[in-house]
Amino acid sequence: MKPVLNVPGKSAGKNAASPAGSEASDLAYMDQALELAAAAELAGEVPIGALVINERGEVIGRGYNRTRLDADPTAHAEMVALREAAWRAANPRLTGCTLYATIEPCAMCAGALIQARIARLVYGAPDPKAGALHSVPSLAAHPALNHEYAVIAGVRAQACGARLSEFFRRCRARQASPPEPAATD
Repeated sequence: MKPVLNVPGKSAGKNAASPAGSEASDLAYMDQALELAAAAELAGEVPIGALVINERGEVIGRGYNRTRLDADPTAHAEMVALREAAWRAANPRLTGCTLYATIEPCAMCAGALIQARIARLVYGAPDPKAGALHSVPSLAAHPALNHEYAVIAGVRAQACGARLSEFFRRCRARQASPPEPAATD
């Protein structure tokens, strides 16, 4: 499925003219975000990955969900990637940057993208329960906010959604199965 710009009445704007803007680069960067999602799952976290690309096409921030590892409810993949990117850029304003996420960001992460002044967001699968761009409210282009960013939805949506669905299917199966009997000598 070809990604679509999905912020009604908004163009990508001057900040979106970066190497991370072609369909081929969007697919390649989303593949990297999917690799980060796999790392999250190996760590026992919900498999969501994110990365931040600067105007030169360099990865300056990587993240995957770490809420359990860090005992931090704000350690979503997008937040982890934004923190690293801001540290590397030595600037909390990431103007001209693109964030890639395997799932539609929640309200907290969408708000952080506004605060960071991200130029573009590219995400894979929608999040019908907590997504804050298309699924629930739309924070990317809210008229009361002081910053807007372009949103590209559906990049590798099937792969991103399948990873999450499979993860939660396995979680439910483990909860439904009785525990193994203790071994006796």
